[in-house]
Amino acid sequence: MSIVTRLTRQLASKGVKGSKNVATGLLRKYGELKGNKLTSKGRKRQALGKAGRAISRAAKYSGNQTGAYKYNSKTNRAVKK
Repeated sequence: MSIVTRLTRQLASKGVKGSKNVATGLLRKYGELKGNKLTSKGRKRQALGKAGRAISRAAKYSGNQTGAYKYNSKTNRAVKK
C-alpha cells in the first residue's frame, strides 16, 4: 500500500472531509510528495513500511536510537522496549 493511500485511509477513518486532498497536502508539506509523485525522501519513507515509519517518528521526537522501540500494530505507534 502506498504512503498516500495509507494516510488517506487514516484521515478518512477519523472523519476528515476531503481526506485525499488533505493527505497529499500534508505529504507535500513534509517534502515526501512533489506534484503527484513521491520524492526521494517519500520513496525512502514508503520503503520503510508502516512499522518503520512509526519507529523512526518515535526515535526522531525522543532522540533515542530506532533499536530502542518496537511497533504496536493496533495503535500504529512505536513504544520503548
